[in-house]
Amino acid sequence: MSHPAPTATAEPVVGRRERKKQATRAALREAALRLSLRHGVENVTVEQIAYEADIALRTFFNYFSSKEEAVVASLSSGAEALIAEFRARPLTESVLQAFREAVLTVMNRSDAAGRDYIEAMRLIRKAPSLVPQKLAVLATQEQALATAIADRLGLPQGQSPGDGPVYPAVCAAAVLSALRVVLDQWLLPGPGPELTPSMAVLGRQIDEAIAELATGLDRHR
Repeated sequence: MSHPAPTATAEPVVGRRERKKQATRAALREAALRLSLRHGVENVTVEQIAYEADIALRTFFNYFSSKEEAVVASLSSGAEALIAEFRARPLTESVLQAFREAVLTVMNRSDAAGRDYIEAMRLIRKAPSLVPQKLAVLATQEQALATAIADRLGLPQGQSPGDGPVYPAVCAAAVLSALRVVLDQWLLPGPGPELTPSMAVLGRQIDEAIAELATGLDRHR
């Protein structure tokens, strides 16, 4: 008995309505970050963000619950891009190698989204009011990365927390914690005129952190 040949799965088509919603969200996100960098988060209002984005105030709340959430949305967008890049890496790469390459790809982007991701991280470092939103983004990112790691390795996923292998969750938490440490150091103002060190410096710092993870953290004095 013959069976039909499998067909390639087509990429989902984004409709006009969805594209408009994405554009509106991006406009609000970019306006919130731009104004906060210029004036400080505490000095920016939701009304100013809506006006800057040329969007009605009532529309703002269809996308974000607060100005803080809108500002941190650039970080959320970058986190989603990192997971997508990790999933796209060749299966011949190890988990840590794929993560390293995904990070450098996202951080090295020269488009507005890449720049906004770095600016959002820099802003969050000096704005305590953004910490709760940052933690929410990081928690979501950690869960998404754990799922991506499990999928990459073909590991089963439990139906409830604690029901599946522990490796994906532990690995995701470890690599993202290492990345946060590296980025915090990388974003520290340098002695020269450059606000941010080069990508080469970031690459070396990430390699060092990943090497520590790869060799294990248990040590004797």
